[in-house]
Amino acid sequence: MVPGLTRLRGFVTEVAALLRRTEDEPEILAEGGRLLAGLVAQDDWLPEAYAEPDPERYRQYLLHCDSAQAFSLVSFVWGPGQATPIHDHTVWGLVGVLRGAELSQGFVRTDHGLQAKGGPQRLEAGQVEAVSPRIGDIHRVANAYDDRVSISIHLYGANIGAVQRATYDAQGRPKLFVSGYANAFTPNIWDASSKSA
Repeated sequence: MVPGLTRLRGFVTEVAALLRRTEDEPEILAEGGRLLAGLVAQDDWLPEAYAEPDPERYRQYLLHCDSAQAFSLVSFVWGPGQATPIHDHTVWGLVGVLRGAELSQGFVRTDHGLQAKGGPQRLEAGQVEAVSPRIGDIHRVANAYDDRVSISIHLYGANIGAVQRATYDAQGRPKLFVSGYANAFTPNIWDASSKSA
């Protein structure tokens, strides 16, 4: 096993136990946020293959999805200055910054389209933000840096790469999409045969 993957395996195991214990979203976001903060507090576990930027656009790498697709864990790798369009998730989610920093701008629907909800929130390494249709689900995220890569780790209440979601134009008109993933294979967090496991 790659050194550090035991930390990822432990996180996945704890999230699975949390979701078996409760379906209460506020509890999941609070406890899941605490677990994610613990994971992103250490930067020794993400394999390099899931930290590679692309010069054209951000990358979304699947790290784990449970067999029932009740949750997924994804690394988002942001090249310098890269950003998402305005988009939603349709499920609860937690975003924790592992490296660098991100700018997250929330939006709300109005009679005239979408309106920015306050100013952009800057998330530094180690910080966690929650999203869901219940508390606010529409946002735009950008790498806070124009000269370096930033990486965030996202935990979602579904297999997010298979969920039909939407991007939005300035008038709030949706365009449906399914994001998929940049990788064809996930890290093997279950191999306990090596001494580093």
